[in-house]
Amino acid sequence: MMNRKSQRVSAYTVSKLVHFYSLLLIAFLCLQATAFGQTPKLKLEGRVKDQNGAAISGASVVLTAEAVKRSAYADEEGRFDFPDLEITSATIRVSEPGFAPFERQVNLQLSSTLEIILAPASVAEQLTITAERTLTRVSDTAASIAVLAHEDLSTTAALTLDDALRQVPGFSLFRRSGSRTANPTSQGVSLRGVGASGASRAVVLNDGVPLNDPFGGWVYWGRTPRQSLDRIEVVRGGASNLYGTDALGGVINFIPRENLDSAFALETSYGNQQSPNASMFVGGRFGQLGAQLSAEVFHTDGYIIVDKNQRGRVDTQAGVEYSTLDLLLERFFEERGRVFIRGSVFGESRGNGTPLQTNRTHIRQLSTGADFKAPVLGALVIRLYIGSQVFDQYFSAVAAGRNSESLTRSQRTPAQQFGFASQWSRVAGTRQTLVAGFDFREVRGASDELVFNSGRATSAVGAGGRERTFGIFGQDLVRLTQKFFATIGGRLDRWRNYDALSATKSFSTKATTATLFKARTETAFSPRLSLLYKVNEKVSLTASAYRAFRAPTLNELYRSFRVGNVITQANDKLLAERLTGAEGGASLTAFQQRLYVRGAFFWSEITRPVANVTLSLTPDLITRQRRNLGRTRSSGVEIESQTRLTNTLSFSSGYLFAAATVVEFPANRNLEGLLIPQVARHQFTFQTRYANPAILTFALQGRAIGAQFDDDQNQLKLNKFFVLDAYASRRLNSHFEAFVAIENLFNQRYEVGRTNVTTIGPPLLARGGFRVHFGAK
Repeated sequence: MMNRKSQRVSAYTVSKLVHFYSLLLIAFLCLQATAFGQTPKLKLEGRVKDQNGAAISGASVVLTAEAVKRSAYADEEGRFDFPDLEITSATIRVSEPGFAPFERQVNLQLSSTLEIILAPASVAEQLTITAERTLTRVSDTAASIAVLAHEDLSTTAALTLDDALRQVPGFSLFRRSGSRTANPTSQGVSLRGVGASGASRAVVLNDGVPLNDPFGGWVYWGRTPRQSLDRIEVVRGGASNLYGTDALGGVINFIPRENLDSAFALETSYGNQQSPNASMFVGGRFGQLGAQLSAEVFHTDGYIIVDKNQRGRVDTQAGVEYSTLDLLLERFFEERGRVFIRGSVFGESRGNGTPLQTNRTHIRQLSTGADFKAPVLGALVIRLYIGSQVFDQYFSAVAAGRNSESLTRSQRTPAQQFGFASQWSRVAGTRQTLVAGFDFREVRGASDELVFNSGRATSAVGAGGRERTFGIFGQDLVRLTQKFFATIGGRLDRWRNYDALSATKSFSTKATTATLFKARTETAFSPRLSLLYKVNEKVSLTASAYRAFRAPTLNELYRSFRVGNVITQANDKLLAERLTGAEGGASLTAFQQRLYVRGAFFWSEITRPVANVTLSLTPDLITRQRRNLGRTRSSGVEIESQTRLTNTLSFSSGYLFAAATVVEFPANRNLEGLLIPQVARHQFTFQTRYANPAILTFALQGRAIGAQFDDDQNQLKLNKFFVLDAYASRRLNSHFEAFVAIENLFNQRYEVGRTNVTTIGPPLLARGGFRVHFGAK
C-alpha cells in the first residue's frame, strides 16, 4: 500500500514540477520576447571645445527627442554624458556665452561619442561689460564697441597686446611703432583720431583697475600676461560719463579669465632678433577658495630704428626685456560673489637706439576688491588699489653725422598712487537698469634729473606735485518700448593739483632756485544720451551725444624731457581738454547671424587740446612746448563687418576715415586748418581665419595706414604703408599645439618718425613655438 501511495505522491510531485517549470519557461520566453521588442538602453557622451581645441567648461548641453528632454553642463575638461537613453535619435543643442549656438541631429548607437566645436558668437550676440558698466549684449547698446575674443587673441601673429589691438580701426599709439621698440613715454593711446600724444586719450583697465601710468598717462602693455586674458573690449567715443578722466576718446578693458575650474595654459616661442617669449597661466578652485598665478617674460634684441641712409656708428639696436608676475587669491560665496586680493610686479629694461639712451621701469601694485550680486539689492563692485613705481631714463645729444653722442640728462621719476572705486547696478522693474558709483584717486610724482655738459654733471633739476581726483556718476538704461531703448547718464569730476614745485641747483655756484606752483582746481561734468531703435530683428539704428574730458598729467604740467635731438618743455598752466561729440549709425545682421555689418558717422570737437607746439627748429635741435591749442575737430566714418562663412572659416574687416584738423589756435593762426599730427586719415584692417583643430588653424591679418604728419606744422610727412601678418597652428593632441607666427610678412619698411632723423618701423619677425593647455578654457 505504501509503495502504491508513494508512487501516487511521486507522480503527483512530478506533475507539479512539470507544470511549474513549464510556467517558468513560458514566463522566461515572454520576458525574452518583450526584451527583444524593446529599444536597448544607450549612452551618449561628448566633449565641447573652442576652435583652438581648448575645452569649454560650463557649456550648456541639451538633448531633446520626441518624448525626452535632458540637460547637462560640460565639466572642466569640456566633457558631458547622457546615460540610459531609450531612443535611437535626438537633437543636441550646445550654448555658451561668447560662442555661436550649436545644433546637430545625431543617430545613437550602443555608445556614441561626439566632438563639438563651438565657433565664436557674432559681434551682435557677444556680451560686453564695458559699454554700460553692466553686462549687456552688444546689439543692445548704442556704443561703438569692438571685442577681441579669446580666439582672436590666440590666432593673431602679434606678439604684444598693443599690436593685437591694431586690428581695431581707430586704435593707435602716439607713434606708428609699438611697445617692442618704442620708448614708454610714446605709448599713449588714441582712438578715432582725437589726436595722439605721450599721454593716453583713452583709459586702459585690467579688472577695473587703471593701467595708465599715474605720472605720465602712457601704458606699459607688457604688464598683463596674454594667457591671463579672456578677451579685450574697446569702446570708441567719449566715455567720461562712466570712467572720468583719460576716457576722452574711449575705453580699452582687459577682461581676465574667470576662475571656474582648474586650468593650466602655457605659450612659449622663439623668433629672429633673438626674441624668446613665454606667457603662463595656472588657476584652480579648492572648494570656496580660488587661486591664479600668471606670468610673462620677453626679450628681443630689436633692430636699428634709424633709416640706413642716415645711420652712424652711434646707432644700435632698440630692444626690450620685461617680466611680469601676477598672483590672485579669491574667496567665493556660492553664486553670490567673491572677494579677492591681487599682487603684481613688473620690470622692464629698454635700449632706445644708442648706447646711452636707455630706460628702466619697476612697478609694484596691490589691489583688493569684491563682486556681489543679489536679486533684490542688485550687483556691487568694489576695487581698492595702491601702487608705486620708479622710471629711470637717460638722454643724449647725438652729433652731426651720428658717429658720437654725449650724455645730457639722467632722470629718475618715482610715482605712487592710491585709488578706490565702487559701483552699484540693479534691474528696476521690467524696463530699467540703474548704474551708479563713485571713485577716488590720489597721485604723487616727481622728476629728479641730473644735467650733464661735456660728460660732467652741472646741475640738478627736480619737479613734481600731487593730484587728487574725485568723481561720482549715475546712469539709467530704459526700454521705452519693445523696440526703442534710451540711455541717459552723467558724471561729475573734481580734481586738484597741489604741492607742486620746480627746483634747480647749480653744482658750480651752489646756488638753488625754486619755483612754487599755485594749487589749482578744476571741475568737469560729462553727460551722455544714447538712443537705440530696433527696426526689426536684423536692423538697428543708433545715435549718441556726449561730453568728455582729460585732465593734464603731472608729467605734462611739470616735467620737461629730451628724446634724441627734440626737447619738449613742460607747462604748469595747462588746462583740461574738453570734448563734445555725437555719432549716429546702423547695424545689420543677416544669414542667421553669420553676417554682421555696422557703420557710424562720428563728430568730436576738443577745446584746449594739449599738443607739442614747435617753438624753434634748427638742424641740430627741435624745441617744443606742451600747450593748449584753441580747438581741434575729428569727424569721419567707421565701418566694420564680420562674416562667418562656415563653422571653420570667418572673415572680418574694418575701415576708419578720420578728418582731424586744427580749427582754432589764436596763439599761432598759421596752424589753423592744418592736420593734427600723428593721425592718419585712412585706416583699413582685415582678418581671415580658418580654424579646424583636427587639421589646421590658419589666419591672416592685414593693416593699411594712410599718410600722416609727424609735426604740428605739417612739414614732416609720413607715407602710407601696408603690412600683412600670418599665423598657422596644428594641434598635436588634446593638450599640445605647435604654431608659427610671422609679423610683417613682406618685410615692409615704413616711416615712424621724421624729427630731423628718419626712423622706421619693425622688420619681419618670424617665430615658432608651442602651447600647452590642461583643464578648462
